[in-house]
Amino acid sequence: MVGKINKLINISEINQYLYCSRRLYYLKFYDTCGNNYELKEGKLKHKRSSTRGKWVKNIYLESKSLGIKGKIDVLEEEDFPVPIERKRAEKASYYKNDEYQLAAYGMLLEDNIEERIPYGYIYLYSDDSRYKINIDEDLKNKVNHIIKEIRNMRIDNIPYYVSNLNKCKKCSTRKYCMPKESKILGEKS
Repeated sequence: MVGKINKLINISEINQYLYCSRRLYYLKFYDTCGNNYELKEGKLKHKRSSTRGKWVKNIYLESKSLGIKGKIDVLEEEDFPVPIERKRAEKASYYKNDEYQLAAYGMLLEDNIEERIPYGYIYLYSDDSRYKINIDEDLKNKVNHIIKEIRNMRIDNIPYYVSNLNKCKKCSTRKYCMPKESKILGEKS
């Protein structure tokens, strides 16, 4: 089928899709990533990150059975390897889509080491805090559903623009997506 995604899905796409499926559409089919302040700052923070304790940084894994791939920011050794997803946050909180992304990393790790990963952490640069996220079956089922939705994206079926246009202000694909113009032309969000 022309325009259908048939390769491994990068786990970061889960977060992108939940933030705005239209943004992911432009990134996937038209390679319109561009650059903006948030992207550049996030990359620099990852590059300058420190190590402590029993951390392993940036481990890349793939799973053909799950249909996903990705680079786990940090693995911390407890009784099992614990995935940590680092986030550049302007406030001392994270978003639900960050939980799904972390859960997908936990699933990817489980598939590669054949060991249960019951939780992981979201680390926020803004206040140096960590939030424990339980990776349970309900969360895994939701992640699998999102993966299926991403896999079913097609080039000839552009998603609607996001209803919260505040998300568009800092978006690197805004000049391609044109949400305000789409709204003026009568497209529904």
